[in-house]
Amino acid sequence: MAKWGQGDPRWIVEERADATNVNNWHWTERDATAWSKSKLKEVLEGLVVEGAAGRCETGDLKHVEGEASCSSRKGRLIFFYEWNLRLSWKGTVKESGEKHKGSVEIPNLSEENEVDDTEINVSKKKGEGDVLKDLMRTEGTMKVREALRDYLKALKTEFTLGMILPTKAPVGQELAAERRLSGNIMQDSPHSLDIVGVKIPTVKILMKETFNSTADELYGIFTTKELVQKFSKRPAVIEAEKGGKLQMFDGCVSGEYAELIPSQRIVLKWRCRNWPDEHYATVALNFKDLAAQTELQLECKGVPVSNEDSTRQCWKKQYFEEIHILLQQSKDSTE
Repeated sequence: MAKWGQGDPRWIVEERADATNVNNWHWTERDATAWSKSKLKEVLEGLVVEGAAGRCETGDLKHVEGEASCSSRKGRLIFFYEWNLRLSWKGTVKESGEKHKGSVEIPNLSEENEVDDTEINVSKKKGEGDVLKDLMRTEGTMKVREALRDYLKALKTEFTLGMILPTKAPVGQELAAERRLSGNIMQDSPHSLDIVGVKIPTVKILMKETFNSTADELYGIFTTKELVQKFSKRPAVIEAEKGGKLQMFDGCVSGEYAELIPSQRIVLKWRCRNWPDEHYATVALNFKDLAAQTELQLECKGVPVSNEDSTRQCWKKQYFEEIHILLQQSKDSTE
């Protein structure tokens, strides 16, 4: 047995009122099943889809079978979820005024598949009205996928509040522990540990994405309020000048512009709402012109270790994938 003051600090329980899981080293688990059922009902019911064919709206979430949980180990969050879902929909044909009903089935929403790869089946009761079924298969499916992303985002932010506890060990010991744990980091995304803002273990995320646009066009998407609102599908505050404010995704992301070089570089003071108070990352967006395309090089420095995966997913899903869709829509409209 190690003497007091010796040994690995991650295993020592001291000076904590709850005497629980110092430095978040031990395995803890929280059942998210009941919370998830309520959240899935919240995000999936009442989705409105309108088009030239008519108007549809999702109804009751009639079948919710499955489970979800979140575990914490070595300062990292691990998510498990598996759901079989079915909800109703109803709609009205624009020309005839006919009303029709159907259902939407999601047989396997799980962490094994991306939301975009998750199977979504739309059916309709017998009779005419296939134009509404087609509307639900296209626009309706997109709305359902957005709702599923909202559920997963909430699962990884709202539900996990408090799971990563304040640490006892000195910052230097925490960093050393995290360096020993960093062997499982994805090879194609180099990281380095750093301390920014409040003193918590952080990582640096590097990502690259190529867009079918000019550097000038892509730069405008990040600095023009109307375009930001288009790809984020939410109201936004965009003051694209040094010191100007930034707020997106209903306040889930906020910060300010620190540096702007048109068509070349944007530097942001950037944070997610569920991060420790007053803690910001520094995000640098560098635009590399590749003739008909632009490579966006992202460096996100100062991300809390426990939020590494959710931050990466935020940039991949909420920014990059939605910008690709916006660019494609813009291209289609000009052809």
